[in-house]
Amino acid sequence: MPARRLRIAGYVQGVFFRAHTEERARELGITGWARNAENGSVEIHAEGTDEALEQLEAWCHRGPAAATVLSVHTEDVPEEGYTSFEIRY
Repeated sequence: MPARRLRIAGYVQGVFFRAHTEERARELGITGWARNAENGSVEIHAEGTDEALEQLEAWCHRGPAAATVLSVHTEDVPEEGYTSFEIRY
């Protein structure tokens, strides 16, 4: 199954970006995790179909209503075999 790592920069912490990502990922059948990075960005590891990953990435360019997304960096990464999507702290 394809896997991607996304790094979302902008005003993305403190606006429930991770919680909304978890909700969206579960709707799309994506597994993996989301966490806040020390530099103020949000990092996501997502595993799912190509179509679902494209939809999640498109959503990340907007994010939740309170977020201001400046950039989304995406890279293909090896699948790690997650069975659910979780928020990491």
